[in-house]
Amino acid sequence: MILFLGGVVCGATVNRIALGIASFSAILLFTYSARLKGSILWGNFVVSLVTGLAFIYGGIAVNRFHESLIPAGFSFLFHFGREIIKDMQDIEGDRANRIVTFAIRCGQRMSLGLITVIYSLLIFSTLLPYFYDIYGIGYFIVVLIGVDAVVVGCLISMWRNPESKNLGRISNILKADMLIGLLAIYLGR
Repeated sequence: MILFLGGVVCGATVNRIALGIASFSAILLFTYSARLKGSILWGNFVVSLVTGLAFIYGGIAVNRFHESLIPAGFSFLFHFGREIIKDMQDIEGDRANRIVTFAIRCGQRMSLGLITVIYSLLIFSTLLPYFYDIYGIGYFIVVLIGVDAVVVGCLISMWRNPESKNLGRISNILKADMLIGLLAIYLGR
């Protein structure tokens, strides 16, 4: 609660919109912890939304809101897929705690299918900033090789071996790959 309050106070020092985003994020995260953590996709959605809002908050803080929308969208999709992977990885613990996630309710194949759809949308959307001349060639090369190829490799690995240990490894690879995505955006400008 102290950290939530501290974040809201910090948002108030930036501007009203930042205060609104900080307050909204705090409410979402509190609701996630209290009610949505074990829900079917809603908890995953909230966590992913808040990660995307972090970019929008940063864009508003430096008067570059429009420039923050692309990385916010990428962040949302990237985290949404990874959240479902983590739910698949945690199936045994969630079952033991009577938490019903998408992976438990719909099964492994449906979860893998949903992750594949989400990451396919991500890969498609990462190409658009280059083709619409928003980001340059540096972005395109890094995102193609450093992000999209890694995501495809992770998808293939998940379909071949959806066991918990492999899913944990994939989740860690994707976490590290987020840094490459940030580098791609940095180089794109």
